[in-house]
Amino acid sequence: MGDISCSNGISSGNGVNGKSHSSLNGYRKSCWYEEEIEENLRWCFALNSILHTGASQYQDIALLDTKPFGKALVIDGKLQSAEVDEFIYHESLVHPAFLHHSSPKTVFIMGGGEGSTAREILRHKTVEKVVMCDIDEEVVEFCKAYLVVNREAFCDPRLEVIINDARAELENGKECYDVIIGDLADPIEGGPCYKLYTKSFYEHTVKSRLNQGGIFITQAGPAGIFSHTEVFSCIYNTLRQVFKYVVPYSAHIPSYADTWGWVMASDSPFMLSADELDTRIKQRITGENRYLDGKTFSSASTLSKAVRKSLDNETHVYTEGTARFIYGHGSVHQQNQAKLIRNGLMEGAPAKSTK
Repeated sequence: MGDISCSNGISSGNGVNGKSHSSLNGYRKSCWYEEEIEENLRWCFALNSILHTGASQYQDIALLDTKPFGKALVIDGKLQSAEVDEFIYHESLVHPAFLHHSSPKTVFIMGGGEGSTAREILRHKTVEKVVMCDIDEEVVEFCKAYLVVNREAFCDPRLEVIINDARAELENGKECYDVIIGDLADPIEGGPCYKLYTKSFYEHTVKSRLNQGGIFITQAGPAGIFSHTEVFSCIYNTLRQVFKYVVPYSAHIPSYADTWGWVMASDSPFMLSADELDTRIKQRITGENRYLDGKTFSSASTLSKAVRKSLDNETHVYTEGTARFIYGHGSVHQQNQAKLIRNGLMEGAPAKSTK
């Protein structure tokens, strides 16, 4: 029950029992970010201000100061990470693979221009070299300038930043790695990343660049009870065609309004118990994790009955010709953005567009 608001913030409903709610009537005082998650489902939250907007030749970029989640990075209309809960995503992406590896020293990050994945990797005492390869230099420079939490990682001498297509970099390179991480944008139709989720890429490029005992880990999109069939299940099934041991796991991320999925793969088995993971966390990682420990990973890798059954029965293999894509595209309502600019609430000049 309640009012239904139009995009201009004017209440069009009559409220409960025909009585309008004064808090919902009239023009909304906030600027709102809105993202279309499914055809009939949108997720929106209020903004304090728009800190920066711009566009590179590959992607649209925005940094928003949100009321519920702090600073939020949005690329191509999809929320990438938010200040308040990004630690859930990045700890889940990085630490399971690094803890299961006997002694990870060399790492290749596909994407990761935000710097948060590198930040978590560099907390591991065994790590000697991290190559972060992102196709979009403007995103990397944007994040260096605006995401203060990752500045120390960008200055770490163990980190090498390469601006290139990660696929081309791996295909043309000769170096092998202990861990390869796919911290890529979601596979969006027309976007730059979907080819890095294919069987041929995993089989002929990723696997050939892993050292003996190496581990590949990738973010794998929404993994909720209804949303996991978008790409999570087929990414899992695709990796099963390439590697002997494949572990899917998931965690709820509040700013994503969904459960999110990752898939870890190797030709060496994943054998550690929760207690053994905790021991390695104490021995190997500088500082304390906020989210992930042994029991958390055990829970994360125990999927619900419905999702397990769906993954077991998945037959779709991700190829360039049979790609699946994440639904939707987000936006900042333009009339509200203009209002913020008029009121002097927009901080920073728009980034230079190269489109």
